[in-house]
Order: sequence, then structure tokens, then C-alpha cells
Amino acid sequence: MRRREFILLLGGAAAWPLAARAQAERMRRIGALMPWVANDPVASARISAFQQELQQLGWTDGRNIRFDTRYAAGNADETRKQAAELVALAPDVILAATSTSMVALNQATSTVPVVFVQVADPVGAGFVATLARPGGNASGFTLFEYGVSGKWVELLKEIAPPVKRAAVLRDPGSPAGIGQFAVIQTVASPLGVELTPLDVRDAAEIEQAIESFARSSNGGLIVAASIIAALHHQLTATLAARYRLPAVYSDAAFVSAGGLISYGPDRIDGYRRAAGYVDRILKGEMPADLPVQAPTKYELVINLRTAKSLGLTLPPTLLTRADGVIE
Repeated sequence: MRRREFILLLGGAAAWPLAARAQAERMRRIGALMPWVANDPVASARISAFQQELQQLGWTDGRNIRFDTRYAAGNADETRKQAAELVALAPDVILAATSTSMVALNQATSTVPVVFVQVADPVGAGFVATLARPGGNASGFTLFEYGVSGKWVELLKEIAPPVKRAAVLRDPGSPAGIGQFAVIQTVASPLGVELTPLDVRDAAEIEQAIESFARSSNGGLIVAASIIAALHHQLTATLAARYRLPAVYSDAAFVSAGGLISYGPDRIDGYRRAAGYVDRILKGEMPADLPVQAPTKYELVINLRTAKSLGLTLPPTLLTRADGVIE
């Protein structure tokens, strides 16, 4: 081999790693469809956790990924519009928060990979074939098993034994609301708690329903998981305090807003885990082969200030079980 050919060969070999790195570092696109309003601090905290975990995995916005977040404010028409716009951007993968976002994305695409979070029943909703083998373009992380809903009734009786009546705030248009209420019913009857479903679709209906229920004594409130409740968590917690209703929630965001007690999955953890699935998809894996996973962290959070304002004495055993206490 002549000297000139040898030098050219060496030069080409040296360029191979550079070419491989250039390919690996090409700009990828990640979309996120969120049902909240853009300035909601709860939504901001969750999407930030997702992005921070992506960065830990080597994906930085502006360097090797472009991140597009769309907010739909709980409006079905806006959700469909934003889903279509995200799909039109030809992203490599989309994060879908809650079933509302998944329904819209299902209508917009059957090919773009989707990782979902906070979906109660992905098989029943038709988002995946099975939990173990999703089979389509989507996989992700469930919100919780419906059985967790029964715990809310037990907590209400434990924290406020005189309660004989409980209103269940739910979204009538959500299959998850029906599933949660069914489990709550099976637990409430043996505990001697009479249930009143409060079907609400917006802030005005929430206010009217809680005010009407609170006119009778010995009442408590259970707020089932829904995007309607999440959007109005501050209002709901404020109304429960105003009408002196002991209330149990599925999300710690309500307790931070002044609610009494919550029990449910760590939502932030779900978004961090979703980043792991996005990372795997960007590296070549398919959603069809990634099993749907359940929450691994549940948290019991209590607001002692609210308990004191309601005149409640909390059992010491309940306080020792708490994962978080607001004093």
C-alpha cells in the first residue's frame, strides 16, 4: 500500500466515530400534551420533573432534543386541536398526560410513539391491547388500581368518625369516575356511610354541588381523580374548608392548596418514569414492546393546619403512617 493511500485510510477511520456521534446527536423532537393551563404550578412541576429526568438521561432541550409542550385547559375541542398540531410536527415521541390527552392523540395518529401518564384504565379505554404487551404505538404508566378508591372512604371515617354522609365529587363523562365510584360504594356501606355522587363539569357546578351538600350535618367529601378536579384543586379545597367538610383527595396537590388529607400515587414519580420510556424509544425500542406499568410510590399527606381548623384530633397511628405532613 502506497503512503498516500495509507494516510487516506487512516483519515477515513478517524472520521467514523465523528460521523457516528453526529448521527447520535441529531436533533430529536419530543411533544407533550397537557390538559392543564400553561401557568398551572402543578402542571409546571410535573413537566419540569419529566424534562429534568430526560436531561439526566442525556437529552437536553436545544442541544439534542426540541421540546414542544401544548396545554389544553381541560377543553375537549382544544385538546383535539393541540393533538393534531403536535402530530403535524412529526415528533419522535409524544408524552400524553391523562386519558383526555390519549383520546385526542388516538384520533390524531396510530403511528407516532406515545408515552402516557396518569391513565386509569388503558386496556378498558382501548389505548393498549394488554398491560404486558401493549401492541400498538402507545405505552406508559397507569394512575392507580380502582381498589385504591376504597381507601379514601376508610381514611374519611378514620380522620372524622362522626361522618355519616359522604359526597363523591366526580366527572360524569369519565369512565374512570364510574370505576372509582363503584369501589367507593362497596367500601362505604359496611362503614355506615351514605354516598351522594356529585357530577360536575366546571367550576360553577363544583361550587353549587358542594354548597348544596353541605347544608346537612355529619357530611364529608371524597374527591375522585379527574382532570376537572385537578384543574380546580384550589377551588375545591377552599370550598371544603369554607363549609367545614372533612375531605379526602387522590392527589397531594389538594393538600398543598389547603385540603385535609390525600392518598394516591406520587404524580411526580410517574413523570420521571415516563422520561425513562421516552429515552428507550428514542434509542430504538418500540412502545408495543414496553409493558404498561403501575405506580410504585403511594403517598399519604396530611394538612395539620386544616385538621386544626376543622376541630379534628388526628389518630397518632395515622400521623405515623403519613409520608408528608403540612404543619
